[in-house]
Amino acid sequence: MARYGEQHKQATRRRIIEAAGRRLKQDGIDGSGVSVLMDDAGLTNGAFYSHFESKDELVATAVAAQLHDQCERLRTQVRTRAQLEQMVREYLSVEHRDNPADGCPSAALLEEIGRSTNATKRAYTDGMLDITDHLARLLAPKDPQSARTQALSLFALLVGTMQLSRALRDRKLADAVLEHGIHDALAMLNRRRR
Repeated sequence: MARYGEQHKQATRRRIIEAAGRRLKQDGIDGSGVSVLMDDAGLTNGAFYSHFESKDELVATAVAAQLHDQCERLRTQVRTRAQLEQMVREYLSVEHRDNPADGCPSAALLEEIGRSTNATKRAYTDGMLDITDHLARLLAPKDPQSARTQALSLFALLVGTMQLSRALRDRKLADAVLEHGIHDALAMLNRRRR
């Protein structure tokens, strides 16, 4: 029986992590069993343990990968103040709200991450700080450390607004929450400019 090489194993692991990231954001950590996660990756449950020791390890790995990918997109697509303002509008859009599997892991998973293992919390903290540090560099290119608190506040405003909009049954109210969030986030950015 032929054994798969290391490249195949790494590609399979990446496929599991990517599929898990989407499913976790769609159905939550508690709502996503190993069998569903593996099915999404096109694999059997038996293959799971050759890549991960536990579901907790996969969750921590998927959260880290999701945040890393999000940060990389920000680094390449959001380099100016105008692009940051556009990112705020896109983040707090109806499209983002209505498609959690394709969106921000923080808005989709924050509550569950707060009840997760230390490894998942550590992966989340590291990834979130990478994102907010990038935001701080945009807010104060000459002294990003001075803008770190504001970047954290902006991040919290965006994530919290998205979570609230997703939780509301009243569509008009949910849309209004997004609009007010955009207004407040842009006002926060303009205060920094002064």
